[in-house]
Amino acid sequence: MNWKKDRVNFIKSNTVLHMVAGLFSLAAASVLLSGCAQNAVPVTQTGFYLDTVVQITLYDTDGSETCDRNIRECFSMIDSYEKLFSAHIEGSDIWNINHANGRPVTVSDDTIDLLQKALYYSGLSDGAVDLTVFPLSELWDFGSEDSPRRPDDDAIRNAVSHIDYRKVLIAGNTVTLTDPAAAIDPGFIAKGYIADRLKEYLLAQGVQNACINLGGNLVTIGSKPGGQPYHIGIQKPFADEGDIITAIDITDRSVVSSGIYERYFYEDGVLYHHLLNTSTGYPEDNNIAGVTVIAPSSVDADALSTTCYFLGCDDGMKLIESLENTEVLFITKNGELIASGGFPLSR
Repeated sequence: MNWKKDRVNFIKSNTVLHMVAGLFSLAAASVLLSGCAQNAVPVTQTGFYLDTVVQITLYDTDGSETCDRNIRECFSMIDSYEKLFSAHIEGSDIWNINHANGRPVTVSDDTIDLLQKALYYSGLSDGAVDLTVFPLSELWDFGSEDSPRRPDDDAIRNAVSHIDYRKVLIAGNTVTLTDPAAAIDPGFIAKGYIADRLKEYLLAQGVQNACINLGGNLVTIGSKPGGQPYHIGIQKPFADEGDIITAIDITDRSVVSSGIYERYFYEDGVLYHHLLNTSTGYPEDNNIAGVTVIAPSSVDADALSTTCYFLGCDDGMKLIESLENTEVLFITKNGELIASGGFPLSR
């Protein structure tokens, strides 16, 4: 994900997920904090971080200073992580790696943890999802405030020549790009990582009922008041915002979607979307319009939703079925829903 331009993407594109019946808008992130007395009236705060809308909602709260402090701390954590992980913020760990011209760079423990997870999924997908895709994604610039254009073929080939996650070497807290022209962007996994860190913090503060949404990366803690599950609508590809194709009920889970309808443009009647094939340099051409993954952690759901898109229905389903407590829904371009056995599909 290109954080630099996500605000434009959020405004221009359809929301990936929605909490239906007016409960939540998943593109406007939602975090529930607690450790306070039970109250039927939720408390919600919204901010703009990671170039997207972040919303924090608390259910078990009495409006005390403890809850206010927890909310402030969550937003402070998001801000700190953005300043570490963004490829576009000068001085961030990722920016420093990308501008080191192949020299070793010392980074934080959190950055190492994030990059190791990103490298794991890069390897799991055999490079279909690749941490070093940044030169290519920057070239396409789907988040441009101006009209994006199809890049020159030679420029695409050059960008592809620098994509290879195996060029990222980690030793302790030191990261080295063996190709000085390579560059990394952990955007396909970073929001999930941050959401999981927020959940850990809230649980440590005694939170029992909460929901974290970082621009469509949704994490639920416990359930809603009265033990009710969170009711989540999944966006119908290319439909108007709020037009859902199905809905699910979850508790204590994370839900993340990826789809070709999130960021795209047309040129000469051809649709170009942001899910780029790292071998050809062009948008992946398959029969899938969207993928939704439910998993215990957001970092896994985040990475798996993109990974499964590139793997396709058959191989993606095999991968998900090999994982515990993880489910997937594929939405084909003709609107067919293909779900794993435990996916809580409803109409």
